[in-house]
Amino acid sequence: MRLIRSCLMMLEYVLVLSAYLFSIGIYGLITSRNMVRALMCLELILNAVNINFVTFSDFLDNRQLKGDIFSIFVIAIAAAEAAIGPAIVSSIYRNRKSTRINQSNLLNK
Repeated sequence: MRLIRSCLMMLEYVLVLSAYLFSIGIYGLITSRNMVRALMCLELILNAVNINFVTFSDFLDNRQLKGDIFSIFVIAIAAAEAAIGPAIVSSIYRNRKSTRINQSNLLNK
């Protein structure tokens, strides 16, 4: 009984941490005006989601690694975003001389 209670407390702490990270990422993504900051907040959101996947995979069923595999898939997507995102931002900066989101209307030249 004591072990179950401690596992539930640990689950609660990890989920609260993940919720804080996700909330900070969403707030930063909504309020950021800089593209680099928006990319960093997007990475924070993806890491919070990964924490949830791994936590629930470990807590609900240890034999099936569906949450862990999906977390690795999300990490691969985040790595691609981390490689392509700064390249796009630097290209926009070279053309527009600004990385502010509200100043870069890509449909108008």
